[in-house]
Amino acid sequence: MKITDLKCAIIANAPIIQITTDEGITGWGQIETPKPYVKPQVLDLKDWIVGQDPRDVERVMRRIRVRGGFKPFGAAVSAVEHALWDIAGKAVNAPVYRLLGGKVRDKVRTYRTLYQAEVPGGAAHTPEGYRKWAEYGKSLKGEFTLFKLPSAYHSSMVRDFPDYYYGEVQTDAPFPYPHKGTMTQQGFEHLVACITAAKEALGPGYNTAVDAGPGFMPIDALRLAKAVEHLHLMWLEDMITGDYVPYVNHDLYADITRHTTTPIHTGEQIYLRQNYKHLIESHAVNVVGPDPADVGGLAEIKWIAEHADLHGIAMAPHGTANGIIGLSALIQVCATMPDN
Repeated sequence: MKITDLKCAIIANAPIIQITTDEGITGWGQIETPKPYVKPQVLDLKDWIVGQDPRDVERVMRRIRVRGGFKPFGAAVSAVEHALWDIAGKAVNAPVYRLLGGKVRDKVRTYRTLYQAEVPGGAAHTPEGYRKWAEYGKSLKGEFTLFKLPSAYHSSMVRDFPDYYYGEVQTDAPFPYPHKGTMTQQGFEHLVACITAAKEALGPGYNTAVDAGPGFMPIDALRLAKAVEHLHLMWLEDMITGDYVPYVNHDLYADITRHTTTPIHTGEQIYLRQNYKHLIESHAVNVVGPDPADVGGLAEIKWIAEHADLHGIAMAPHGTANGIIGLSALIQVCATMPDN
């Protein structure tokens, strides 16, 4: 079997890729909806994979991994990898999880990222708004019990709350989450009040993680982690680096993690397992969250999960905005992961 073509179309703002073969088997992959601009990068990979056997997934990936990078530039390589596994599974009439070692679970636990704009009438970045957010989350179909709350620098709170931090509020940055700096006392206390309101409104049987950055200075990150220890949150996510930041700063994370019982999380922007190595082996965080549509693919995220498990680090794979094809791919690999 040989790859004959690689195509990419933007559908509902999401790049959808199609790999065709000389035996009539087609593989599909999908890239996050905020990244239509990576279509040219996808198409640039065509000459590197045409003529290769798509069932030799690792051999093909060795030809193109060098073309990726930290989020968003790992997306094209990752989507191609998903499509290769799709073809490999169809070729032997087997689900991809069988090719990845077989499943160890029949169900995959999920959490629901719930944006304030999804709440009917909106949910303001105030304690009252966060209580409204929690009540709406509990009413959703699907009986979700775990949520993720966008807040702080990972939301419009930095613009909506006057004097939230000491830096300048930006309204025209060419990339998401541009704010970074020391928080004011009133901004910090407002954030803690909002998170507390959301957690208390969720009540027993529910929990939330907080997607808080990037943008925190380390001292504010530690203050927040200490201030919410009593809430037993699932984790605080990407406070120092994270979404679209092209580096990790594992040492800064370690300084926070070692001085709080609140779980600290990062990783959705990281490309390839090698860039997780020090983060995991130094125990710089408690939870890692690679995204299979950014990290390099399904085999890549499974390698990371296994390594994290050896070091007692929890896994919470990222998959927001990956679409139905991306979600399907994530479910396949999650069925094969260890119990961390």
